[in-house]
Amino acid sequence: MSRLSQAVVMLLFGGAIIRATVTDMFLRYVKEGLRPFLLVAGALLVATAIMTIWYELRTATTHQHDDGHGHAHHEPKVGWLLILPVLGLLLIAPPALGAYSAGQAGTVLAAPADSDYPPLPPGDPAPISLLDYASRAVFDGGKSLTGRTVRMSGFVTTGPDGRPMLARIVLTCCAADGRPIKVGLDGDTTVDAAPDSWVQVDGVYSSRIGKDPVNKADVAYVQVKSWQEITEPKQPYD
Repeated sequence: MSRLSQAVVMLLFGGAIIRATVTDMFLRYVKEGLRPFLLVAGALLVATAIMTIWYELRTATTHQHDDGHGHAHHEPKVGWLLILPVLGLLLIAPPALGAYSAGQAGTVLAAPADSDYPPLPPGDPAPISLLDYASRAVFDGGKSLTGRTVRMSGFVTTGPDGRPMLARIVLTCCAADGRPIKVGLDGDTTVDAAPDSWVQVDGVYSSRIGKDPVNKADVAYVQVKSWQEITEPKQPYD
């Protein structure tokens, strides 16, 4: 593969990174805090590609690419197949990890370094992430949750007992290391949305603690007061 074709692929790849970052598509792959680094990386790829293309075209106008026998050198066309995955990145937005991934991996829940939990955010209900709720419910015994209504959002996944659970994928860096945080749904109110549907749940602390059969980790439960289906958020991962 010639340097010119390599530069074209680099140009497309850099452009795909910039487009994915500007349009928030990158949130399907990595955490939001990596946006500046992706923009810089994409810009450097584009700049390098443009300089290489300019140099190659300039050289081509001053030198004849001939092998001395009247035949021009031809690069193997198979190298251009490298453009296909780049075009896929440009044209296709992959779905976020969802119910299937949550069912295959154990819930991620680790004891906090500091045992003192700050007060919940103001408001009724108080907005809180699934990971924060589960941590308070399991490791704080629900002390910081008692007497408050909380609001959480996530996608529906099926629990080991066949009942729906609320889940969200937690990223350390990128989607490749994503692990689910799962919260069981307790109470008389039944969440009957289909798996992978995004829902918003208002509820109160439940003392019930289950076990994830995948990794035997504790699973917190919330007593559901009300729920509604919502559209998938721009940032689907925690």
